[in-house]
Amino acid sequence: MKKTLLFIFLFSFIFSSAQMDCTLGVGGKDDETIIEVFQLNEEQKENLKNWSAELKVRNMYLKDKAKLLLKKHQESPPSALMEMSYEYRQILDSMRSNIRLIDRRLLGTFNQKQYDLYVELCGMISLSPMRVDNSFNEK
Repeated sequence: MKKTLLFIFLFSFIFSSAQMDCTLGVGGKDDETIIEVFQLNEEQKENLKNWSAELKVRNMYLKDKAKLLLKKHQESPPSALMEMSYEYRQILDSMRSNIRLIDRRLLGTFNQKQYDLYVELCGMISLSPMRVDNSFNEK
């Protein structure tokens, strides 16, 4: 019963926070697709590789934190599960923020043609493209 309740809370938070941003998926299985579709130059490829590794490290810490949180509350009463679900949501939000940060970094290196293609692809799937100032990576 408690496990079922836990899964209901977690999935309700995951689905209720559906993301409307059009993300590239840097750090996932799609890095090669990103390189091919946007015809990245050598500097962009190197940045993509480095930022993918950075994202994996950032999110590995958060995944470990989430696993520990779930393990800690396996036998908790429903009132404690509700509080735990808020903590879990904060972890998921942090992971999403990391993804958007890394995607924005890469988008900041795009030339106008690459960015226009990104905007066009986002429009095809009815998601909002992330707006990026070209000086994003210079800070």
